[in-house]
Formats: sequence, structure tokens, C-alpha cells
Amino acid sequence: MQDSFGIGRLAAAAEAKVQTIRYYEQIGLLRHPDRTDGNQRRYGTADVERLRFIRHARELGFPLEAIRDLLSLADEPDRPCDAADAIAGAQLAEVRRRIRSLQALETELQRMVRQCEGGRISDCRVIEALSDHSACSHGGAADSAG
Repeated sequence: MQDSFGIGRLAAAAEAKVQTIRYYEQIGLLRHPDRTDGNQRRYGTADVERLRFIRHARELGFPLEAIRDLLSLADEPDRPCDAADAIAGAQLAEVRRRIRSLQALETELQRMVRQCEGGRISDCRVIEALSDHSACSHGGAADSAG
């Protein structure tokens, strides 16, 4: 096979780690490759493209299960794209939720810094707010940011 190459070359071509490739094979996002007589994995250009797809989806924050669904949809190019739109829409909603949470964290940190008057740690508003959750103005918004 002319476009056959090993896992190291696949990793370099798709800018991924070898361990990541093996993990994606293990969980079924990448096919189990053909093996040589010496039991080395052999990949083709389709594997590079699939791995790049997965990497890009991960960079956009898609969870692995959504990527699995998107790959399944991509394997059937004649299907309507409603399902792919719904998956992307759910990811957009999650990103917006995280942005709101981060904005609440930013506001709280700005408030803590503004209230800090310098001086001694015993009077430090930053330490007080971090020690006593009720001293925060956000009402627990930081709890959902993780």
C-alpha cells in the first residue's frame, strides 16, 4: 500500500501524540489499523484526516461522545445535517455557559482586588474572600466553573 506509514509518521502528520492515537483506537474513534508481519501499525491518509478532524473538534471543546456522533455522521455524507447542527448547537450553548461563568469569576476577582487596601494579611480582603465563601458577591458562581 503506497500511503502506508507507521504511528510515528501519523502522529507527526496530524500533530498528535502517539499515546493519544492509541487511546482513540482503544475507544473506537480511530479504526484499529492493519498490522505488518512484524506487528507494526500501518496507517493511510484517511487516518490522518480522521485524526485531524478529531483534534480540531477537541480544540473546539467537543466532548468525545459528540465527536463519535459527528464522525458517524461524516461517514454518511448523504444524510441531512440536522443532527450535526444540533451537536454543534449544544456545544455552542456549553461554551456560552462557560463564558458566563468565567465572566462572573472575573467580576469577583476584580472586586476582591479592588477591595484589597494593601497592608497586612490579617486585613486582606483577598484572603478573607477566599477563606469565607459568604464574603464573595457571586453567590457560588465559581462552583460551576470547573
